[in-house]
Amino acid sequence: MNNVAISAADVNKLRQMTGAGMMDCKKALAEANGDFEAAIDFLRKKGQKIAVNRSDRDAKEGAVLGKTTADGKRGVVVMVNCETDFVAKNQDFMNFVDSLLTVALASNSKSPDELKTQMLDGLTVSDKLFDMIGKIGEKIDLTHCDMIEAEKVVVYNHPGNRLTAMIGLNNGEVANISEIGKDIAMQIAAMNPVALDKDDVDTETLNREIEIGKEQARQEGKPEEMLEKIAMGKLNKFYKESTLLNQSFIKNDELTVAQYLGQADKALRITAFKRIGLAN
Repeated sequence: MNNVAISAADVNKLRQMTGAGMMDCKKALAEANGDFEAAIDFLRKKGQKIAVNRSDRDAKEGAVLGKTTADGKRGVVVMVNCETDFVAKNQDFMNFVDSLLTVALASNSKSPDELKTQMLDGLTVSDKLFDMIGKIGEKIDLTHCDMIEAEKVVVYNHPGNRLTAMIGLNNGEVANISEIGKDIAMQIAAMNPVALDKDDVDTETLNREIEIGKEQARQEGKPEEMLEKIAMGKLNKFYKESTLLNQSFIKNDELTVAQYLGQADKALRITAFKRIGLAN
């Protein structure tokens, strides 16, 4: 390494370019003999090294955000995980998550792997993640990128940036459709349905619920030959509690969600929904 003089102005310039710490920038410029591109590479390599060293760390904090295109026909939700709540609330971190939303919508990315290959500020998103690791010093990863395309997509970001619900509807011209969509998205956020309707519940979940129902009836002393019938009866309660259209509407428990939709327009249908949240 040559003894190239590294000025405070150069250190500050590199810091502005990369967001890395002052001492990291000074060391990078010294290692790169004052070459800014080489210094940036050095910082990126530092980020990659940190990523490897911290690969066994839990990254259970982070942020979940969603947004739609201007025409409301596509929506995307991304989740970026980090290790601490302190970093999750950092404005630079939140700005980074928001920039990923913009890239995801522009590129029509539908998965984390797809989004990681897209370009952001001259680098791939994957490399930008390494940059953030180098800057922040925590394990950071893009773990969700989920998209819905429909005639009307509505996103609800729950306060705190830990949970987002997104819904697709088959008609964007119904009166107050944005409000209706937000109501249903808030329902999804609050009630966490496992499926849209009875027929959409997967076989594994159904079988598990039936076995639970049988065991509950058995513990209550019911005859063995009655267990199957009792368990099937308990499924109706499960459907009402756990499938979106059959849940009681949170703003009016005299209506189901399906009835609420029908009041707005008999032909209004939910085409898809997503609920993405950090683990509690």
